[in-house]
Amino acid sequence: MTGAAARRGKAMARWGIDARLLIFLGPALLVVLALFVYPFLYGVGVSLTPSEGRQGIFSSYAAFFGDARERASIWNTLRIALPVTAICLLLAVPLAYRMRRPIPGQRPISALFVVPMTLGVVLVAQGMLTFLGPAGWFNKALMGMGLVEEPVRLVHNYIGVVISLIIAEFPVVFLLLLGYASGIDPNLERAGRMLGAGAWQRFRRITLPLMMPGIAIAAALSFVATFAVFPSAVLVGEPAGSTRVIALAAWQAAYERFDFSMASAIAITMAAIELLFVAAILFVRSRLYRGPSTGGKG
Repeated sequence: MTGAAARRGKAMARWGIDARLLIFLGPALLVVLALFVYPFLYGVGVSLTPSEGRQGIFSSYAAFFGDARERASIWNTLRIALPVTAICLLLAVPLAYRMRRPIPGQRPISALFVVPMTLGVVLVAQGMLTFLGPAGWFNKALMGMGLVEEPVRLVHNYIGVVISLIIAEFPVVFLLLLGYASGIDPNLERAGRMLGAGAWQRFRRITLPLMMPGIAIAAALSFVATFAVFPSAVLVGEPAGSTRVIALAAWQAAYERFDFSMASAIAITMAAIELLFVAAILFVRSRLYRGPSTGGKG
């Protein structure tokens, strides 16, 4: 037994596997298998099981992509997720760059950004209905100042969903990028300044490339979270029209029509789109950022 264990140890070492690391990874691997891999494979199996009246293992996928209304839910979701992700990044990158070094009031500002994360989507939506609704304070102020004659529609439409998701996702993106920006060695920028590089050159050639891993991760997390949008699309959106997102289509298939095969097919399609986006982001990151050069051996 000892000889067999020694041979296994040598084989694992030959493949670069640390047996001690596997002891710590084992529980995490079991959790991933139980909570993510198994449900995903189970969903794939359900999606390939034809519902009554359909034939063929891909019949639920064919029914989904063959229905123009169902197919449009993909485009509706992309119209929400992509702009929200881009806006969050465009707002968070310069702010994280500015706050990468301590400034007056930095802690209260950072704490303020955490507040939307603690409220949740439902409370954010309720606050938007109260503040931005037709009878809300915002429209009352505009009409009181004579700037508009009738309330501006900022809820129960596409704009309302985008605003609610920006409020919910921006703090996550900002705090993640702030952590990456704060970890950049300030001596690199000082060296650039000594070599005559201006502020824009230092940002473009030093800070931004070093922030690319964080930007890629933030973009991936923001897109996955917003692509899976459900409550905001219903509470402050137009669920029967422009904000009928793919998650809502899956819910309706499962709990209104009780077509679990179709619902699983929609959910797997949704997961596939998210994985493709994450893979594309990671590919772009690998092309733009290859890490620090080793400078040769020794």
